[in-house]
Amino acid sequence: MCRLFGLHAGSRPVRATFWLLDAPDSLAEQSRRDPDGAGIGTFAADGGARVSKRPLAAWEDHAFAREARELRSTTFLAHVRYASTGAHTLVNTHPFEQDGRLFAHNGAFHGLDRLDARLAGFGVSGLVQGQTDSERLFALITAESRRAGGDVAEGIVRAVGWIAAELPVLALNLIVTTATDLWALRYPATHPLFMLERDPLTEPAPAAPLDARSHRIHTRSTELSGARSVLFATEPMNHNPGWRPLAAGELVHVGPDLAVSCTVPFPDQPVHPLTLADLDPSAAASQTS
Repeated sequence: MCRLFGLHAGSRPVRATFWLLDAPDSLAEQSRRDPDGAGIGTFAADGGARVSKRPLAAWEDHAFAREARELRSTTFLAHVRYASTGAHTLVNTHPFEQDGRLFAHNGAFHGLDRLDARLAGFGVSGLVQGQTDSERLFALITAESRRAGGDVAEGIVRAVGWIAAELPVLALNLIVTTATDLWALRYPATHPLFMLERDPLTEPAPAAPLDARSHRIHTRSTELSGARSVLFATEPMNHNPGWRPLAAGELVHVGPDLAVSCTVPFPDQPVHPLTLADLDPSAAASQTS
């Protein structure tokens, strides 16, 4: 199963090593289990999006390792891919960029021909460079956000609402980031997505270098250890009791000041739910933990 990671650190750019290359369960080790591509998206000081990604396991890519150690940003988006749709190519590797925003997705859905027709009707087919369902989902969010005057939350609600009503859906977990805002969605309950609002001033233990571990994702940052941040991950990354699972259909927005707002604009289940038995064997394998 693909892994999502998102971080909002507020208004001050920080250095965050999402994938500890020298840790026992580093990015290199993760990519041996999720081998179809890895990427990290960040933002420059002028707010411009930057993406570092390769369509291969990170343990094979020394350039990606060097970049991952040095990136600084106010928001981060990381993804390790286990492909369900589309070849192992650069254009199919997450994160994707559209309209200055970054996007990554964990899940699968069918009916891409119908979605392609809808994208064509909105005049945004050119946004899709690859073959994935994920990039098509992002293109629909982008189109609906444009129609909503740049309101990303409304764009997500309209796009996911249409897919949930019209297409067969297994999972639509996603994260969208700009330099100042982050949106995260878990839908439906098929795959988990967790959130942690971290405030060292209110945590019981003294601030220490952040060292969050899971059997899939690592992150360590002394810069973040004494600063507030909001994190999203496919699973809890350490033993902090503040990690909580998003509810099915829950859409979370994190603003520039780290204010968090949550809504549940979707029904518990899509109209046409998919199960693993509905997928071909390779796609089903990509959706299991």
